[in-house]
Amino acid sequence: VQLEESGGGSVQAGESLKLSCSHSKYIHITGRMTWFRQAPGKQRDEREGVASIDSDGNTNYADSVRGRFTISQDYANNILTLQMNNLKPEDTAMYFCAADRELGAWYDPYGVDYWGKGTFVTISS
Repeated sequence: VQLEESGGGSVQAGESLKLSCSHSKYIHITGRMTWFRQAPGKQRDEREGVASIDSDGNTNYADSVRGRFTISQDYANNILTLQMNNLKPEDTAMYFCAADRELGAWYDPYGVDYWGKGTFVTISS
């Protein structure tokens, strides 16, 4: 299973970015996909669940991003996306695409079965 993120970069506060994660078709049919982020100075086990979408298309968002971020699946091309609007400096982090079998909480990094390598997002004020 391979997950490959793209779309990170550096923008000003208030601007937008769209992250993408290419993946195999199998994942989104049988499991849940989630965007996590790891802020600078944080450890791997401190990765924060940002948004998830399960095999039925149900979504969850962290309170800190609800209303600004939108997670979606491009089923035709097997691409998970995260549209990020009105970005804030505190959104600066490495963003990871992840997949799991929906056995635990969506925001729990310990429940993840597969991780991408990440893409870095920097927001300047």
